[in-house]
Amino acid sequence: MRLGIVASRFNEELCSKLLQRAQAEAAKLGVQDIAVEQVPGALEIPLALQWMVQSGKFDCLAAVGCVIRGDTYHFEIVANESARGVMDVALESGIPVANGILTTDTEAQAEARLDKGAEAVRTAVEMARLRAKITAASK
Repeated sequence: MRLGIVASRFNEELCSKLLQRAQAEAAKLGVQDIAVEQVPGALEIPLALQWMVQSGKFDCLAAVGCVIRGDTYHFEIVANESARGVMDVALESGIPVANGILTTDTEAQAEARLDKGAEAVRTAVEMARLRAKITAASK
């Protein structure tokens, strides 16, 4: 199985922990073929995911990032549009794409949710296996 992970660098300390947990989970699941790409922020994640899909090299993808609420409406835009973009890539491509982008009010809430990186990988791998099972059953 080939897994692609796209990770945001914005809120770098938190995102690096999300990515580390995602990579550790992939290893735990026996996924050894992993490609990681980093992008500036959460809004850039869907485009990088789309490029990975277009390469035809991946069975599943995971997105990890962290958006923390600030004093402006920008939080809602980034949170909503990054989530929509991730879902659009999955639905348009048929490739499992798991969303591990945290959207929290505080850094403390983000710290408490760092396992979402691992959860995103588990979800992506599970869905890729389901896709393979359904595809094999239809032949």
